[in-house]
Amino acid sequence: MFVDRAKITIKSGKGGNGAVTFRREPFVPEGGPDGGDGGKGGDVVFEADENMRTLMDFRYKRKYEAESGQNGMKKKRFGKNGEDLIIKVPVGTMIIDEKSGKVMMDMKEHGQTLIAAKGGKGGKGNAKFATPTRQAPNFAQAGGFAKERDVILEMKLIADVGLVGFPNVGKSSILTACTSARPKVANYHFTTIDPNLGVVQYYDKAFVMADIAGIIEGAHEGAGLGHYFLKHIERTKVLIHVVDVSGCEGRDPKEDFDKINEELLKYNEKLLQKPQIVVANKIDVLGCSADPEDLEICDEYIEFKAYVEAKGYKVFPMSAPAGQGIQEVIAEAARLLDETSDDDFDEYYEYFDFELDDADPDYKKVFVDFDGENYTITGKQLEQIYNSTNFYDHGSRRYLFRYIEESGAYDALKEIGLQEGDTIKLFDQEFEYYDEDYIDEELI
Repeated sequence: MFVDRAKITIKSGKGGNGAVTFRREPFVPEGGPDGGDGGKGGDVVFEADENMRTLMDFRYKRKYEAESGQNGMKKKRFGKNGEDLIIKVPVGTMIIDEKSGKVMMDMKEHGQTLIAAKGGKGGKGNAKFATPTRQAPNFAQAGGFAKERDVILEMKLIADVGLVGFPNVGKSSILTACTSARPKVANYHFTTIDPNLGVVQYYDKAFVMADIAGIIEGAHEGAGLGHYFLKHIERTKVLIHVVDVSGCEGRDPKEDFDKINEELLKYNEKLLQKPQIVVANKIDVLGCSADPEDLEICDEYIEFKAYVEAKGYKVFPMSAPAGQGIQEVIAEAARLLDETSDDDFDEYYEYFDFELDDADPDYKKVFVDFDGENYTITGKQLEQIYNSTNFYDHGSRRYLFRYIEESGAYDALKEIGLQEGDTIKLFDQEFEYYDEDYIDEELI
């Protein structure tokens, strides 16, 4: 099954906590604090892999989590860093941050990597907090938070040439005739339901051709899985527009040509800026061959060619099953590829700003609330300080409650009704509020 879109949750590793330990050994002068730092949490890294073809694996596993850093240890030993988690995706996959809708990276090359979620920093051990005036710190720093986010993986085929046209016009037959690919070929609509790729060898050159499954009227609005098909055309450099010139489906070839181009325009106007080769396929059904003398007496082909060439496109007659007209189209595609720069049709996205996201403007903010029973105080930096607090150490407790006071949290709670004796919930602990210096002693 060809899967080209998936939503997953990624989570980096949490940083290890710093250790609170003291070296007390006989005959060891100036033992003192010797707590080591915690290890860094592992990153979540995406890597483009040319050996992958679909996003099928992400249909069965939706959550990916890197290893957390190890806590610090005594004797100033650092905790082990968490292992990075490498997630391999096919070349051509866009990594999109679901919350903002912005592109994190477009993975266009084999081996390209993206750190999509950085691991938390390791916390400092108590040895790092020793000073001449504080020679026995009884606290350490908690490890940094893990980063969690939902991302969308969206794959677009990377091909040099794309075959487009209505269903059952012969695109799969052309791909079979031009390459070693063997897509399913049958005389009914939507024989091809997934894009197929093949490599075309033309003398000393080679290029990738994609059979984009049949597009129908209204495809730009999603009709007939339109978005599913159309997005794979965006990366191609040259389009081969295949039209059933015989009209054996009961449609007018000229109308078919206009309708497909209109769908391309409505989906993305840049698609019509790509070089386009028009193939008048199934001339054998009209009783003609690709021989110029035969074509001079083929009224349907002459009428179609005149109509299309008036719009500025070259028309090539073809009978794919008979192998007629194939080499001329391949030669024209190779010529256009030589004239087309890789930069001519670069896609531009609003990219995700990692620096802004990692900075987290709410990190230092403290939030207060009242649920009708308890008053609560929360905040990311506050939570890290809380996790670093040794509640058996007076100085460590004092630092926490001084931070809360200076943040303005108590004043904000008073504005919503806090009075002395009321309970304040601070993460997993509760304490009674008293407007005195000894409030930190009132932990319950």
